[in-house]
Amino acid sequence: MDEIEPKKKYITWQVLALMDFVTVIGFDDIIYNFQNQGMAVVFSWIVLLFAYVLPYELMVGHLGSAFSKDGGGLSSWMRHTSGDVWGYLTAWCYWVASLPYLVDVANSMVVSFFWIIMGNGNIEDKLSRATFALLTAAITILFIFFQHKFTASLQILSIVGGGAMFIMTILFVLMTFAGLFNGAPIATQPMNWHTFIPKFDLHYFSTIGLLIFAMNGAELVAPYVSEMKDGKKDFPKAMMALALMTAFLTIFGSFAIGVFFDANHLPNDLKMNGSYYAFLALGQQFHMGKVLLYIFAVTQAIYMGAQLAMLLDGGTRIFLSDTAKKFLPKALTKTNKQGLPINGYWLTTGICTFVLASSAFLPAINDIFNWLLNINGIVSPFVTCFIFVAFLRVRFNSDKYPSEYTYIKNKPWAIIVGFWCLLITALGTIFSIFPQDATPGTSKYTHELILNVVVSVSLMGLGVILPLIAKYQRKKNSLNKNG
Repeated sequence: MDEIEPKKKYITWQVLALMDFVTVIGFDDIIYNFQNQGMAVVFSWIVLLFAYVLPYELMVGHLGSAFSKDGGGLSSWMRHTSGDVWGYLTAWCYWVASLPYLVDVANSMVVSFFWIIMGNGNIEDKLSRATFALLTAAITILFIFFQHKFTASLQILSIVGGGAMFIMTILFVLMTFAGLFNGAPIATQPMNWHTFIPKFDLHYFSTIGLLIFAMNGAELVAPYVSEMKDGKKDFPKAMMALALMTAFLTIFGSFAIGVFFDANHLPNDLKMNGSYYAFLALGQQFHMGKVLLYIFAVTQAIYMGAQLAMLLDGGTRIFLSDTAKKFLPKALTKTNKQGLPINGYWLTTGICTFVLASSAFLPAINDIFNWLLNINGIVSPFVTCFIFVAFLRVRFNSDKYPSEYTYIKNKPWAIIVGFWCLLITALGTIFSIFPQDATPGTSKYTHELILNVVVSVSLMGLGVILPLIAKYQRKKNSLNKNG
């Protein structure tokens, strides 16, 4: 009698959309960009959602459909369309661009623990810059070298923490509007159409990169296409649902922030402590004291910890296990008894230490936090450019790369939209080089500008140097064998 095979469980497009939503947008993303643009960020969200985010996510849907049997995501798309070298460079840039964010996540964990223990945001008064940096480094190194032992439990924590963060964000929006219906005041005044119109200057354009950083990441779930029952049709559906959820949260979430904070006079430490201030204010409005604050702080700590561990392990393994091997020095591909790329973890530690050390001479903890966050507005959009390059390559060669789902069936229009998104992303990357939280002409502005250039070039440039070392090693080994 034949053994009956267990029925395979598929991921539905609804579940995939929720999984992706957790990685794409969060409450902190709304806070960061609100400090940059105030209530005008509502205008920016709306314009970008229709002119950029929706096309971007549907292009990801098209690529996911075209390469539905390939689980490698963006680096695989570039490898298929542009060759192994570009596949490697994409994988490197995608991985290394995540490291400033990982350091920023470790920073956020320090801040969340401080709020849990102290119940306030006076971290500047209690910790020196050196102590803050050491705690951040300790958390990063701890997770790099011990998270592989707890991967299974951290996957569960990631789901729990991510789901809880999603619920907390929706709860904040709903409770804010409930308060308004009961007569709660609006902090931002005047609240009229002019309040939502941005001032289109250098500062505004320098913040576009962080907006893109907040909304990108849809391609992270591309490897799950192969686990869907009908990935070619269902993956694009998940991207459409993701766009709708992103629209709801960014637009109404930003307005809700403006209810509690005067957009014309924002706290200087809003990026670092704004999420906690918001839930503290919400709890006080509903006579709940600090209950919501502590629930959010614990949720933040769990979610950030799980995210830090999962991204460190997954990113390092995927990068070092793909075609990147032949482009890397032999030592980096070495694995230990557990099959883990131990030297790859050392490389991760070194790069994270470099990024953290680069911020050490900034004048205050708040400046360190803000700069580490803002550097993501440079490197992350830069990597997103590869998505549009892959899409353009696919559309220029549509016969070679058939797709059941086609984003814009008219080929010339599809190419125009692809170039448009590439242009917006590239400009966002370039303008983000200019510091957002410092006044032009000051020493802090100059320092941050130099750091932005040096760190960005160093992170991306290392990816070019490593293949040269690998090539030299192969040449040396060949000479030794022949000699």
